Amino acid sequence: MGEPPGGGRAGRRGGAGDTVWLRQEPSRPRRTPPLTRERIVQAAVALLDEQGTEGLTVRRLAQRLGVTSTALYWHVKTKDDVLDLAVDHVFDEVEIPDAGAGWRDNVYELTARWRAVMLRHPWAPSLIGRPMLGPNVLARTEFLQSALVRGGLTGVHLAVVTRLLANYVIGAALTEATWRQAADPEARTAARQHIAANPAAYPTLVASGHLDDGRWSDDDLFERGVDAILATPQKGQPARS
Repeated sequence: MGEPPGGGRAGRRGGAGDTVWLRQEPSRPRRTPPLTRERIVQAAVALLDEQGTEGLTVRRLAQRLGVTSTALYWHVKTKDDVLDLAVDHVFDEVEIPDAGAGWRDNVYELTARWRAVMLRHPWAPSLIGRPMLGPNVLARTEFLQSALVRGGLTGVHLAVVTRLLANYVIGAALTEATWRQAADPEARTAARQHIAANPAAYPTLVASGHLDDGRWSDDDLFERGVDAILATPQKGQPARS
């Protein structure tokens, strides 16, 4: 999970070796209550939910925690560290399905829950722009791939479908979150009306019901999209009849 095309967010620091997941949290003098990564991340997620990524600054986070910015730097080196930790924190909300169910059911359940969490935290999808090493992300990626392996996928086919599903969930959540955050709650209706008013220019879009919420809900389209990914034959494999 977490490797959509696009190369990651701008302004990231250097290579993958300089990531918060590969550094030990330092031991520092105890505070009352002690300042820990967990406290920092919980406060950061709350701030991100309220104000988005643009509203998160080290100064504002320190103020929310009642500490100085210097105190935060004992635990995190940069704002990017905080964002990486926050993304992994919300992945803990993606409940891992019961592996006793069929592998397809496991894929449907995991991707649906993942999308739901991304929509609860609409700042999160745009931050998943490079390999994520947090334990919550890795645990769910492990579950996804294990389900696909039970479905018979191996090698490059496993890698391709894993990436397709991850990019699909992230893209769907990002698009839906953007619509929901639009200043005009009727923006999608207006967009559909614009298309419908130009049948000569957009005959296929008009006929297919593009952006028409009355024909198919986002939930239905999302589930059908997972169906399509799982049904897509890989190179060297015959198409299903």
